[in-house]
Amino acid sequence: FTSLTVLYCYNNQLTSLDISANTALTTVYCEYNALTSLDVSANTALTNLNCTSNALTSLDVSNNTALTYLDCRNNQLTTLDVSTNTALTTLWCKNNQLTSLDVSGAAALEDLQCQDNQLTSLDVSANTALTHLNCGNNQLTSLNVSSNTALEELHNHNNQLTSLDLSSNTALTYLTASNNPLTALDVSANTALTTLKCTDTQLTALDVSANTALTIILSNDNSLTSLDVSANTALTDLNVSDNQLTSLDVSANTALDDFRCYNNQLTALDVSNNTALTNLTCGNNPLSSLDVSNNTALTELECWNNSLTNLDVSNNTLLTDLGIHQNNLTSVDLSSNTALQQLTFATNGFTSIDLSSNTLLTFLNGDECDLTALDVSANTALTTLRCNNNQLTTLDMSANTALTHLYCNENQLTSLDVSSNTALLDLNFPENQLTSLDVSSNTNLYWLNCGSNSITSLDVS
Repeated sequence: FTSLTVLYCYNNQLTSLDISANTALTTVYCEYNALTSLDVSANTALTNLNCTSNALTSLDVSNNTALTYLDCRNNQLTTLDVSTNTALTTLWCKNNQLTSLDVSGAAALEDLQCQDNQLTSLDVSANTALTHLNCGNNQLTSLNVSSNTALEELHNHNNQLTSLDLSSNTALTYLTASNNPLTALDVSANTALTTLKCTDTQLTALDVSANTALTIILSNDNSLTSLDVSANTALTDLNVSDNQLTSLDVSANTALDDFRCYNNQLTALDVSNNTALTNLTCGNNPLSSLDVSNNTALTELECWNNSLTNLDVSNNTLLTDLGIHQNNLTSVDLSSNTALQQLTFATNGFTSIDLSSNTLLTFLNGDECDLTALDVSANTALTTLRCNNNQLTTLDMSANTALTHLYCNENQLTSLDVSSNTALLDLNFPENQLTSLDVSSNTNLYWLNCGSNSITSLDVS
């Protein structure tokens, strides 16, 4: 087959591939095989080579000077010499074992993905045409992108960068600088930015006033004490969790869809203007009140570990997930929330709760309340029920035939009928007052804890 120009043999079980006689080849796609070696020295006409996800320990492309596209991801390469590949526009060599990479000869390079290696340095000063650079998950202590004025996407997460100069990268639209020991990040010149990810750094301040095109800001796990997002009116996703914020004004961010601000020091939160919100997570703040009456699009609300004494979710009819645990609530009206699938109301002051309207519930956690009764007869879709540390004397689960996990520890139960719960995998009810237990119908059980009761006989044969 000396006339062969294109060869696609990907996703097979090839352990070897001899293409030494196919000198006319311009394109070879042999990815997702079991190749331990690949000789392309005779294929000088090659422009496209994809050998990703094999078991290659070396790859010599020195003779392939016409290469424009090289994808050798997910191999075991320790070195890669592309000094002669001056026509390369795309180089993907992620997830190998490279400790160094010289791309100075590839002046035409536009897309470089070298993440998930062991690089300690990377010089891209000669690659002025670069539009996409991903060098995340390496060991870089510095990165100079001042010559890369065409850069649109930069991913340098999970490195050891202490500083990053982006003043020359005015075309940048996407930046991921997370998991670096950055103490400052200046994005004032990057007015085209739509996505900014700078989670888990050492930032104490972040100025995004010039970045009016931003739709996504992920700046969680930092040490921010304030953040002004009033200029970022296009924001749809904002995560500022795990900081030290005492206040946050999102009144101008009317497009917000996903808003996470948990683990801060917020004493008030006004989301009345954020009518597009579908997810609000504001747990572990000292909030004493929360008004979500305008947020009718909400599907997930997590406001656990605050100081709430009242919560009105009657307008939030689309809610599927609600987490209100660890507050000071004594009641909540869920009659309008017929779409609820997951509910956690643990560690509150509930003595009772009406779940008759919530027929789609699959997960229910009412641990550590003051419940004297719990009616789950309407919740036939339940797969997990937690009601530990309450004052229940009875628990009727005859309607809950889908139940796989039951935890009713530390109550005052004198009997427990699980004969209808044939799907049960995990059954826990220690520290009650049972004298007998029949699990003959529960043949799928892999975990049974009935300790600290008064059971006189137990048949698990």
